[in-house]
Amino acid sequence: MAAAVGISDSSVLRIWHANGLKPHRTGTFKVSNDKHFAEKLNAIVGLYLNPPEHAIVLCVDEKSQIQALDRAQPCLPLKRGRAQTTTRNYKRYGTTTLFAALNVASGKVISLCQQRHRHQEWLKFLRLIDVATPADKQVYLIADNCAAHKHAKVQRWPKSHPRFHAHFTPTSSSWLNMAERFVID
Repeated sequence: MAAAVGISDSSVLRIWHANGLKPHRTGTFKVSNDKHFAEKLNAIVGLYLNPPEHAIVLCVDEKSQIQALDRAQPCLPLKRGRAQTTTRNYKRYGTTTLFAALNVASGKVISLCQQRHRHQEWLKFLRLIDVATPADKQVYLIADNCAAHKHAKVQRWPKSHPRFHAHFTPTSSSWLNMAERFVID
């Protein structure tokens, strides 16, 4: 790059650094081929920016294969001159699937851990959301296109729970679902 533009290597590095450029790093993307991309995008962003009155907007997702770990010994608490410390070793308790519903307005999360990730567990999670949210509120769910969400029994569930309204992200656009931003420690 330096030779191509006729400046020193250090000048190029200084310019890159000043502008937050990191050409050695790459990222990937996938363009959605969803025929209804714009319509779904507008509906979801509209729920984020202008949620309906007397309604709750929940971003729902599953995180499968989370390792269930526990420290082998208790942590040492934070004290003057020392950060909280933990042991390096831990006990494994297998894996779990975390079902989570992020309330867009409040940041609160409704969660459930299950051994499996099927439509039966998804329906159990929907029933939990139904109980955990005020009965007088409409509930707008933003979800991805997971097979468990599209099962016939799941598709019938809203008919008996008319306050629930599902919005599915366009294919290859899970980044529209704020629950995808969860960081699991």
